[in-house]
Amino acid sequence: MNKKRARGKSHSTRPARAGAPKWVRFTREEVEMLIEELYKRGYSASMIGVILRDQYGIPLAKQITGKKITKTLEEKNLAPKIPEDLFNLIRKAVNVRRHLTEYPADKFSKKGLEEIESKIRRLVYYYKQTGKLPSNWAYDPATAELLVTSSS
Repeated sequence: MNKKRARGKSHSTRPARAGAPKWVRFTREEVEMLIEELYKRGYSASMIGVILRDQYGIPLAKQITGKKITKTLEEKNLAPKIPEDLFNLIRKAVNVRRHLTEYPADKFSKKGLEEIESKIRRLVYYYKQTGKLPSNWAYDPATAELLVTSSS
């Protein structure tokens, strides 16, 4: 969607593998318990993946458990109400709004806020279509401030 971004394809790719690597010593149940424990400590799903990779030597939870981290959290009724990418965009928009109250003449930040909020609207539409958000959920900057401060 962003027209300013370059169109290069240079990035790392994950190797295609059907099952868990042979050198991983964790079972499916142990990985699910680790995911649950890390979430209860306050880590987000993406941070849990980083911790599993760096501290426990688990390259991908999906290779071992057969499902993604968020799916594991959903099965244990621990999934967040708002998806993580949407929540991060809302947090970003709140911070830019806070900046604009202090520096109202900052035109670049105003344009950036418009772009962030349009991304939020597109994501909300997508999550409503897929059923991850209720159909009556709407982004409101005033309630977004409360949402971000209450979860932090």
